[in-house]
Amino acid sequence: MSGFTLDRVPSIVQAPGALDQIGALAARLSGRRPVLLVADPGLAPFGIIARAETALREVGLTVLTHSDIKSDPSAAQVDAAAQLARRGEAGLVIAVGGGSAMDAGKAAAAIAPASAPAAYYALCANPFPPRPLPKICVPTTSGTGSETTRTAIVSLDDGSKVWLWGEEIKADAVLLDPTLTVGLPAHLTAATGIDALVHAIEAATNANAHDANDIYCHAAIRLVMRHLPTALRTPGDLAARAGLQLAAALAGIGIDNTGTAIAHNIGHALASLRPIHHGRAVGVAMLAALPWNVAEDPDGRFAAVASSMGAAADAAALPGAYARLLRASGIKVALAGEGHDDITPERLAAQMGRAENAAMCRSNRRTASDADLLALAGRVLAQE
Repeated sequence: MSGFTLDRVPSIVQAPGALDQIGALAARLSGRRPVLLVADPGLAPFGIIARAETALREVGLTVLTHSDIKSDPSAAQVDAAAQLARRGEAGLVIAVGGGSAMDAGKAAAAIAPASAPAAYYALCANPFPPRPLPKICVPTTSGTGSETTRTAIVSLDDGSKVWLWGEEIKADAVLLDPTLTVGLPAHLTAATGIDALVHAIEAATNANAHDANDIYCHAAIRLVMRHLPTALRTPGDLAARAGLQLAAALAGIGIDNTGTAIAHNIGHALASLRPIHHGRAVGVAMLAALPWNVAEDPDGRFAAVASSMGAAADAAALPGAYARLLRASGIKVALAGEGHDDITPERLAAQMGRAENAAMCRSNRRTASDADLLALAGRVLAQE
């Protein structure tokens, strides 16, 4: 028999209004030292940042707020957050927002105990300093799963997206408050829901996949299939929002244990060349890659995913089941006319082969040759 490893899962609490109860947890984890709140600036008009600040101040905590975060946060933004934590002698980092805010907050908490910048730790080039700051993640979208992973993605000055990885990155606690996701626009609900689905599919089918981790992955797949259509049709349905939020967290656990694969390789490469929402990027990449990928299913993993998506337990049924959900969600598949027209298959394939994307390619169950990468790049760019 082959062995497996299941890594630590953060403490997870899900409840409507959980954000307003964050004070007691923060006081315990921070040792009553100041708290660095890393938040998506887009949350301010909805009062979410103010709610978090109020809940923390009500228990007597000093709050240092950093909201200079953009989509695909830059290493410089992470460095600025870490410096604020150092100056304020913070004892805890709370990250509130989508994947970008959570990645920035987790990375800042990991590097704050030393003076080196975020880029110093990229791609595991150097070990993190000991004793990272404790972290609480509060997701306001339901896709990236960053709340349950030990990975943070940041952008370097040249636009390349690199990962920081290690136990020092992982959150200590996660608060899932579905009320925070109710106002998410339909296109973001769709993109983040598809992101969670792609995470779960890749974690359940790549070369590292194993039966123990499948528990999380297949539960996440079933949750997305059940709740994404409802959340798109009835945005205020709290049960659907909670289901998608749980799916994202479970899919995050899935990729934390076994990683991703070729769809993420393509998606990251594409986003390094032109701005594109991560969920949409990996969603259209999965659409292009699945027919090629399912041609080899020696252990029935793709067939099992098809079954969890409500199709026949046959690998050949998976591309169609996935395509139906993706297109029904309203995600625009074609990239033409959006500034991507100058990206050639050769250029995208070269980006897919770069060091920061290589691990995702290597973990794919079907081995991809250079010719395969070029063919897949061409298929992504030609989709309609």
